Amino acid sequence: MEAGLSRLRLPAPDFWRMTPRELASALGLSAQSGAAPDRAGLARMMREFPDDAV
Repeated sequence: MEAGLSRLRLPAPDFWRMTPRELASALGLSAQSGAAPDRAGLARMMREFPDDAV
């Protein structure tokens, strides 16, 4: 609440309407998405996390 109401100076109604994701984004805390894996990275993930259709 302190971050939204004091640091961002949001009016209370606006603060309470925000989703946690919106608040994190406004505070600069949102997760950065990485680049897609290359072929070697994809192959490694497929070995580590196989899709076993049983």
